[in-house]
Formats: sequence, C-alpha cells, structure tokens
Amino acid sequence: MRAMIMHAPRKPLRLEEIACPEPGTGQVLIRVEACGVCRTDLHILDGELTEPELPLIPGHEVVGRIAGLGSDVTGLQDGQRVGVPWLGHACGNCHFCRIGRENLCDAPLFTGYTIDGGYAEYCVAYTDFVFPLEDTDDPVEMAPLLCAGLIGHRSLTLAGEAEVLGLYGFGAAAHILCQVANWQGRRVLAFTRDGDTAAQDFARDLGAVWAGGSSERPPEPLDAAIIFAPVGALVPAALKAVRKGGRVVCGGIHMSDIPGFPYADLWQEREIRSVANLTRADGDAFFPLARKAGVRTRTVSYPLDKANVALDDLRDGRLQGAAVLTP
Repeated sequence: MRAMIMHAPRKPLRLEEIACPEPGTGQVLIRVEACGVCRTDLHILDGELTEPELPLIPGHEVVGRIAGLGSDVTGLQDGQRVGVPWLGHACGNCHFCRIGRENLCDAPLFTGYTIDGGYAEYCVAYTDFVFPLEDTDDPVEMAPLLCAGLIGHRSLTLAGEAEVLGLYGFGAAAHILCQVANWQGRRVLAFTRDGDTAAQDFARDLGAVWAGGSSERPPEPLDAAIIFAPVGALVPAALKAVRKGGRVVCGGIHMSDIPGFPYADLWQEREIRSVANLTRADGDAFFPLARKAGVRTRTVSYPLDKANVALDDLRDGRLQGAAVLTP
C-alpha cells in the first residue's frame, strides 16, 4: 500500500510503498476513505510533541471501511464504515481508566503518534476505540469530526453553560464548534490572527455575532473563552476578556509558553482549564449532537501524495475550515 511516512522531525513526509498491515487480536483492518489533517500532526512533525514512534504514519481523523477482522472481534463486520480518533487505546486498568477518565490513561496509545495512523491507503485500529459511522455521509466531510469536532465538543463541555462564548483561533475545531454553539443558542465571538479578514468573514458566515483580531477587546464580556490557537499569549488576553467567574479553556495539545500576568486578571473566581485527549463517551455524545445541529464541515481535499502541501497550507494559515487527504 501507499503511505506518507515520517522518519524524523522537521523533515517532509515521504511517500512509500509498504506492506499492508494485518489486524491483530481485537483489531480491524480499515481501507481509508479520508483522513483529516490536524494541527496536532504539525506539532508531531515539527518536533513539538517529542515521542513519536518512528518511522510513523501520521493521521488521526480517519474515516474508512473495514477490510479485515482480527481474532476476537465482535460487533463489527466487513464493509462497515468506522472512524478512528486520536485515542487509539487505553489500558483499562490504571486509576484514570477505572474512574471513567480514559483520556488521562497512564499507558495510552495515540493514533498517528505512537501507533500508525491514516495517512495511508490502509490502517489498523482497536475495535473498542473505533466509532461506527453512517454509510450515507460524505467521508471527507466526516473526517474533521474525529478530532477537531471531538476536541471542540470536549472543550465546550468544560466551558460550561456560557451564553457568550469566545473562540480564539478560527480553524477546523472552531468552525465546527461555532455551528454547535449557535444551534444551542449561544452567542459566539470569534478571534482570529490580527488582519485575517478572510477568517473573520468565514466566522460571521457560520453565525459568529462578532469577529475580530485576537488583540482586540470584544464588544461585550465573555462568559467563557476557548483557545484553539497554540499561542500562550492568548491566555492572559482571554482572561482579560472574560467576566467575573468566567473560564478560559485551552483546547490544544501544545501551546507556546504562557507569559506572566497579574493575579488581578485571574482573581474573582476566573479559571483556566486545559483539555487532554478524548474519551469514547465524548464520541457517543458528540456525533448525535453534530447531526442534530446540522453541522457541515468546510473542507479542502488533497490527494494522499500531497500531504506535505496540506500541512504547509495549515501551518501558514491558508485554509478556511479543514484539510482532508484522500487516498
């Protein structure tokens, strides 16, 4: 099969012809239909996440059809469409798994980081950690839901019952979350790179009541802010924008260092939270919610062998919505 393979940080992926993987016990072989390109992939390739299992096939927003069953597989069948998320496996035995917080598992496996992912024609996945998906939906449109959607949903849950919600960084996750929040009756204010009028127009098109640069003060205080951009300086900026008792949620897996800020900006019961990974329960809650809310992802498709182009477009801010690879 063809696959785009990472051999070292800060080096382009290489298109290679390799043997098709075989599913082991409790695994399925998946013929990849689409794989989203996520900012986490950039953090891996740029060396900001430092423990990839090299050589590595990246990609953790995988949509495909089952092409083979390993031993001890029940409940799934050949040809069935499934999605493969970032959390590829959890131990089930550690303290966090036992209390229902498998996103914090002490011995996890992560798709496209510590196990091979979906920048390929085929991949394998543990059956307990795939999500059955609808046959009739467009796999390219579904792919961003597997991480941008799931992490956005988990971030929104941590943000609480915020009526006025600020989204910092209007990329793949925010453009999905904006639609969900609007459907829930919240007011969304979108913060983009300063001067990025295209992204601001995109946010307004998706229902944001205001859109401006991240250095601007919003026209009204926020009940909560979710930061998707990996820029630590946005944390004190968001703290200044939330009202008393407000919450700032950091939705990314990596962020540049957060600069110092006065305690007065945190005082009056403001909070800062981080989001780590996801749980299967997040998917069980989010996918029906996205369908009810009528979420439609905006995507740009690239052939598999143009993965490096897609990654560069994401890195340089040339995308509105999400990039998706198709084999």
